Amino acid sequence: QVQLVESGGGLVQAGGSLRLSCAASGRTFSAYALGWFRQAPGKERQFVASISSSGGSTYYVDSVEGRFTISRDNTKNTLYLQMNSLKPEDTAVYYCAAGYDHTVVPSAYAYWGQGTQVTVSS
Repeated sequence: QVQLVESGGGLVQAGGSLRLSCAASGRTFSAYALGWFRQAPGKERQFVASISSSGGSTYYVDSVEGRFTISRDNTKNTLYLQMNSLKPEDTAVYYCAAGYDHTVVPSAYAYWGQGTQVTVSS
């Protein structure tokens, strides 16, 4: 199993940037595909970005492509989400997740962090 802990959330002005981190435990970290999801109040959990176990393949939801960058450092057991040009609609709790496939479907991910709040003011 793998344990995930997100950090880096906070309050930022529209147009600003944040970098989220997800620290993972377990020596099998490098074998997992990883993803970022977000959930705003009253809405379903939404796929944001994902990355393959090697880091060689990434996916993004259309609304963040060109603004967000997902990356991982397997030597540090850490997943990152660099968020630039933030918009108020990006406001949500952001979760990192680990699974065997970097798909857009939440159920494909077996392990989840507790989430970190991102708030973007207009």
